Amino acid sequence: MVPEAITRLAKAAGSVAVVVALALGTGPAAATAAPKPLPKPTSIQIEGKGIEDTLVVQQSGQARLFDNLLGEVNWMAGAKPHAVAPKADALGPKFVLTVMIKTVPTQVYDLYPMAAGGPRAYRPANQPSGKKAAGWFYGRLTMSETLRVSGVPLEARPDVVAGGIGGGVGVDIGTEAIDPATEMNNFLDEMRRVLLLNGAVLIVILCGLAGIAYLIRRRI
Repeated sequence: MVPEAITRLAKAAGSVAVVVALALGTGPAAATAAPKPLPKPTSIQIEGKGIEDTLVVQQSGQARLFDNLLGEVNWMAGAKPHAVAPKADALGPKFVLTVMIKTVPTQVYDLYPMAAGGPRAYRPANQPSGKKAAGWFYGRLTMSETLRVSGVPLEARPDVVAGGIGGGVGVDIGTEAIDPATEMNNFLDEMRRVLLLNGAVLIVILCGLAGIAYLIRRRI
C-alpha cells in the first residue's frame, strides 16, 4: 500500500511539474505573439484646381497641419453617407485628398470646400483599401481654411473656428456666445422666469384646495 501511494504521489508531482513548465514556457511566447498595431497614415496628398504640383503634407514634419487635414476626412472612412447629391453647378472647385501610409494610398475623397450651402465631400466607391458605398457628406466648415493653410489657393476665412459637430457640420461662434457675463445674465433671467411660473402654479393649486375645503365644510 505504501509503495503504491508513493508511486501515485510521484506521478502527480511529475504532472504538476510538466504543467508548470509548459505554462512558464508558453508565457513569453504568448506575449510575443500579440497582434501588431495597424500602421498609421504618414502623409496626405492634395490635387485639384489651381494646384500645379501635388501638395504633400507629412506627419513627421507638419504634425498639427497633418492632423487637421486628416480630421477633415478620416471620420468618413466608416460612416454612412448622409447628404443628398448637390447640383454640379453648385459644387465649386474640386480637390482630391489622398491619405497615404508611406507610399501606399489608403483613402481617397473629393472635397468641395466652396459648395453652395456649405462644404461637401464625396467618397468614391473604389477605395484603395477596398470597395465601399459611394456617397456624399456634409463637410466641416473648417474645410476651406484647412485646405488653404495646406497650400490650396482659396480665400482666407478668419471667421471659421476649428472643429465641427460630430465630424460633420462645423459652427461659427460669435464673441457674444462665449461671453461669461452674458451667459450668467441669461441663466439668471431664465431662473427668474421658472421661479415666477412655479409660484403662479402653486398659488392656483392652493386656491383650488382652499375652495374644495370650503365646499366640503359647507356640506358638513
